[in-house]
Amino acid sequence: MFPNISPNIDNKKKKKGVEIKLKINLWKIIIVFLLFLFFAPFLISILQFQIDSSQVELSQLLTDIKSKKVEEVVVQDQKLIVTYNDGETKHSTKEPSISFSELLDRSGIDPTQVNYVISDQSLGKIFGEVIGLVLPILLMAGLFLLILRSQNRGVQDIFSFGKSRARLFAKGKQDITFADVAGVDEAKKELEEIVDFLKNPAKYRAVGARTPKGVLLFGPSGVGKTLLAKAVAGETGVPFFSMAGSEFMEMLVGVGASRVRDLFAQAKAQAPAIIFIDEIDAIGRQRGRGFVGGHDEREQTLNQILVEMDGFTPNDNVIVVAATNRGDLLDPALLRPGRFDRRITLDMPDKEGRLAILKIHSKNKKFVESVNWDRVADRTVGFSGADLENMLNEAAIYAARNNKKEVNMEDIEEAATKVKLGPAKKRLQSEEDRKITAYHEAGHAIVTHFLPKMDPVHRISIVARGMSLGHTLIPPAADRTHETKSRLMDQIAAMLGGRAAEKEIFDEMTSGASNDIVQATRLARAMVIEFGMSELGPINFGPQSEISDMGAMEWYEGANLAPSTQEKVDNEVKKLIDFGYRKAAVLVKKHKKLMDKVVERLMEKETLDREEFEKIVGKKENGESFK
Repeated sequence: MFPNISPNIDNKKKKKGVEIKLKINLWKIIIVFLLFLFFAPFLISILQFQIDSSQVELSQLLTDIKSKKVEEVVVQDQKLIVTYNDGETKHSTKEPSISFSELLDRSGIDPTQVNYVISDQSLGKIFGEVIGLVLPILLMAGLFLLILRSQNRGVQDIFSFGKSRARLFAKGKQDITFADVAGVDEAKKELEEIVDFLKNPAKYRAVGARTPKGVLLFGPSGVGKTLLAKAVAGETGVPFFSMAGSEFMEMLVGVGASRVRDLFAQAKAQAPAIIFIDEIDAIGRQRGRGFVGGHDEREQTLNQILVEMDGFTPNDNVIVVAATNRGDLLDPALLRPGRFDRRITLDMPDKEGRLAILKIHSKNKKFVESVNWDRVADRTVGFSGADLENMLNEAAIYAARNNKKEVNMEDIEEAATKVKLGPAKKRLQSEEDRKITAYHEAGHAIVTHFLPKMDPVHRISIVARGMSLGHTLIPPAADRTHETKSRLMDQIAAMLGGRAAEKEIFDEMTSGASNDIVQATRLARAMVIEFGMSELGPINFGPQSEISDMGAMEWYEGANLAPSTQEKVDNEVKKLIDFGYRKAAVLVKKHKKLMDKVVERLMEKETLDREEFEKIVGKKENGESFK
């Protein structure tokens, strides 16, 4: 039989917890004691005032002394405590400029005939002044120490600014693994090699391979950069140090560099190890930009990271994993081979990736069997992994709020709309406003439905969300990499379908189409000045720029166009907009009866899905050509 050591461990933990609790309680007692000393003079004066609540006027006191009714008078500065023959005690005050004996002389009373005692309070006054000066200082110091203790820090933390704040995850402390990550298969493979290298270094060194110094995860927010780092911590059997870029920065210059040195020292002491720096753009921005000189705190921190990753000191068994969504801001010296050898770009998940992500995040939730996950994946084009997780959570909350036992497609659809457009708002609208909104959205839907290059209408609603009074959702039927000119022209026409419907039905224009006009103009201008899709030819009329290897746009100089060239650009933009509006107006006028039926149904139900919409207008075919 092996002895059971777990009770001893538990006793040690309990003992440590009791010690911490006793220390905290001790500081609380000290604070209470200091507060008592600080307020003691006020409490004593109040108490004494209540005890000596009976006062006697000085003139009456002198009359009583003459009448020999007073047994004794105790003089404390200008305060007089009077004891009468019947044992009653009262108090009075005198002018501080004269003594009590002089006061008696002025009143015609022989001082030798009066029993009075002068009480010397000079030491008490000095003590009171000292207490008044020292106690506030002691009170502030006690409160400061108590705050440090409550945060599990000691007094020594005051002098430990330069120490690393990294959190250490030992083996088994992180339960997220690569099985919990989906939609980023290429990135997983790259990081799996890093983990395998640390677990089996001999296999790689046998062929002369060296450890990658760093891995940079780059991509938009929500695609899984930090989640991948957590999975590395869960998969690897080596110490994992995690720290955010902003945690290196302090008001004191040099603290960031000191923390970098301390972090790498800790990692080298426990090598092989992994260091994860989240949001590295907070300290890794390109040097020499802005108005701050070379001794800026951020630059010193960056310089120290550069030295630690690839300097004279060997650093073979420590791998740095960093994440950022602003890779275009990073210093080139940080990105060169030998520091961040691998740069992994994460994109929005495709359909297969979204299906895998939905499968992971739906494990602990109850869904009806009729949920069509393929349709959900098609519906969520452009959603990141974080968006999908949030969508399923919102769907579960929506179902629970409506007292449902399982989540259905209606809940998922509502959650997806909420994630992208915001929650529904019950705005008070007149019947005329609702009708204008209905025709506006129906115009978008009709034009979209009958255009050959547009995807099917997914949903139409006149329920206000965010800043809009209604919306028409047209998610892409498939993930696309390229856009053609004909499809972009159809998109402009679909954007202007709401304005065309307002003009056709009400012979009026409303402000509700303002955002549509902005989007259409922006797209038309991009077609002219960036994509070269106009009669001006394949020329870039925009600012001189270059796409960096991190996928971001780097601007060099503005577009200094001649007035005549700028006029030609504006004319081409207007041609595209006019062509799109004419196309939308023709389709709205041709299918006015169908649009009226859609509006009638919208006024009843407020929201139509694809099936209900296509029951009115028919299945979407190839669309109609327009010249």
